[in-house]
Amino acid sequence: MAESTGIPAEVARGISLVIFDVDGVLTDGGAYMGREGAENERKKFHLQDGLGMKLLRAAGMDVVMVSGRVSPATTARAAELGVECHQDAGADKLPLVEELRRSRGLEWDAVAMLADDLPDAAVFTRVGLPVAVANAVPLIRETALWVTERVGGDGAAREFCDALLSARGDLLRVVGDYTDRRGGVGLGPAGQRWPRSGE
Repeated sequence: MAESTGIPAEVARGISLVIFDVDGVLTDGGAYMGREGAENERKKFHLQDGLGMKLLRAAGMDVVMVSGRVSPATTARAAELGVECHQDAGADKLPLVEELRRSRGLEWDAVAMLADDLPDAAVFTRVGLPVAVANAVPLIRETALWVTERVGGDGAAREFCDALLSARGDLLRVVGDYTDRRGGVGLGPAGQRWPRSGE
């Protein structure tokens, strides 16, 4: 079965590292704070986004959350997903991602980023696959190679994960492996069996 997406296959197949902004991408950009400030901050994360990130890892890509704010809620979500997380209170993301890239021996064209706002711009304009959420600011949207239909915090990250996997030709395989490990019925779209690893 052919898989289709708006992300170019040749770009998708070269991606090894996927960077996710947090606020406005994995959340709706809001934060609930009381008198205690960020110490007691609460955020809502979309659970389907988390599974999408796990599927990327199952396909062999590194997944990292990079935030321009320090938040215990972000730390907790990254730990729950088993995903590397870096937070910089000054929103200076470029040195963080530059070190992530260099430590893995990657060129910028092997890096993808899902972003929404100006603190992402220095990284976003360098990566090989810049993707914006639907409600990203105009500068980010205009620079993006692809834009999700869903807004940040409402499944945009999962939409991106599925599209990236589809463009690489990995989606059906990783979903098949995931459902097989959980006793799934082994059926894919239109009643077709999901392929398994090695098929």
